[in-house]
Amino acid sequence: MAIEIDRKYIQQVGRLEFLAKQAVEGFITGLHKSPFHGFSVEFAEHRLYNSGESTRHIDWKLYARTEKLFIKRYEEETNLRCQLLIDTSASMFFPEGVEPEGPKMNKLKFSLYGAAALIELFKRQRDAVGVTMFNEKIDVHTVAKSSAAHHRYLYNELEQVLDRVNQPDDKSTSVAEALHEIAESIHKRSLVILFSDMFDSRETADELFAALQHLRHNKHEVVVFHVVDKKTELEFDYENRPYTFVDLESGEEVKANPTDIREHYLNNINAFKNDLKIRCGQYLIDFVEADINEGVNPILLQYLLKRQKLF
Repeated sequence: MAIEIDRKYIQQVGRLEFLAKQAVEGFITGLHKSPFHGFSVEFAEHRLYNSGESTRHIDWKLYARTEKLFIKRYEEETNLRCQLLIDTSASMFFPEGVEPEGPKMNKLKFSLYGAAALIELFKRQRDAVGVTMFNEKIDVHTVAKSSAAHHRYLYNELEQVLDRVNQPDDKSTSVAEALHEIAESIHKRSLVILFSDMFDSRETADELFAALQHLRHNKHEVVVFHVVDKKTELEFDYENRPYTFVDLESGEEVKANPTDIREHYLNNINAFKNDLKIRCGQYLIDFVEADINEGVNPILLQYLLKRQKLF
């Protein structure tokens, strides 16, 4: 009977929203058991009462349950605007493949799950959120809103991309161009969260960081989740046998034994990553390495830490 109820619920809210709710519930439960304080289901709606303050806005019902004094925080005090940017270019479909339960976890699928979980948090906090998906051009761009209908629309847009998460096309990325366009379209101070492998930026690093600086110049807080498959892309952990490596964006193929090229590859990828980290630090942009094999909890935690700074 319970399984049937779950199936009906999934059909009602959509599979991505259902998974996001599960992820957030599990994450919050984990926080309750951890050394972190100040985060709970109501963390965006209450704050601890400080001695000497007016008792007018104390939540007495919450006091009855917790024996702690909390002040009600109203929407205008807690409202945040966030724009989620998702790179949907061909390189984000790595690694390719299908497992018994469905498409293999790849960078794009991970980004969609992370974005969905953040939307669930925004919904609980009554914060405004918008989504932008881009490759060589902007495919989807929604302004930040906080209504239930808007959240459902965002989940629907994410699910449409999720349905083709194992069907890469030949579209390349133009992160810099997209970020410039997005910076011009966000008119109110926002938290901008970017999910991307940033792999188009090797030859256009200056253009990319000019675009990120454009967002910072407009007073937005920026978090870059550098989405990678750490085992293969950063550690180059392959068996000692011949492989054919394919650039998903250009289609270029290279046949090689990983042992022969590992040192050269690691030197280049580490230089690339370190440059990203250093330049993000220079522009006061939070740079987070997001390994697709770790799940979305690090994404949620980083968001909460950023929110703590903002408020």
